[in-house]
Amino acid sequence: MTIALIRHGQTDWNRLGLLQGSTDIPLNDTGRAQAREAAAMLRDAGAHWDVVVSSPLARARETAAIIAEGIGVPLGDAVPLLVERHYGRFEGVSDDEVARDPLGKADPSVETLSSVVDRGVAAVDAIAAAHPGRSVVVVAHGTIIHYTLNAFAGADVGVIGNGTLAEIEQDGDGWRVTRVNDAPFAPRLEA
Repeated sequence: MTIALIRHGQTDWNRLGLLQGSTDIPLNDTGRAQAREAAAMLRDAGAHWDVVVSSPLARARETAAIIAEGIGVPLGDAVPLLVERHYGRFEGVSDDEVARDPLGKADPSVETLSSVVDRGVAAVDAIAAAHPGRSVVVVAHGTIIHYTLNAFAGADVGVIGNGTLAEIEQDGDGWRVTRVNDAPFAPRLEA
């Protein structure tokens, strides 16, 4: 089984460098173009995809709908486990502002990274169980994709760009990361 993970297209808050988290911000025109480009990349790669699922947040659902139409497959369910990390009182502010705060992302209003990873892994497992043996496109958010991929790769895969493709393949009982940000993935070896 192969799962393609695509970060939703750009929003105005992405463009301004503001944390969105679970705040439901729509795509902008650049984000819609990125979704069309992602669909073209999936279509042109020659792989067969069976369904597109996504986070229930509007920016992910719209990206998923554009991709599903572009590759000619059904738009499947919204998966609540895929929502972006909740940034609490920091939603709508920049990372610079968060860094100046004494608690920063350790603030109790911010969802922990371990919770994000647990949700991301659970979402992948639930999607695999719902679509056994199928090739699924999953549209979600930068932080949940990033840290879920880190958990599968056992290494930091780097920041996930808007509209970019990552892929994971079932490897026995686990998952192997094969692509990140549109490029083949090979873990960096520590010196």
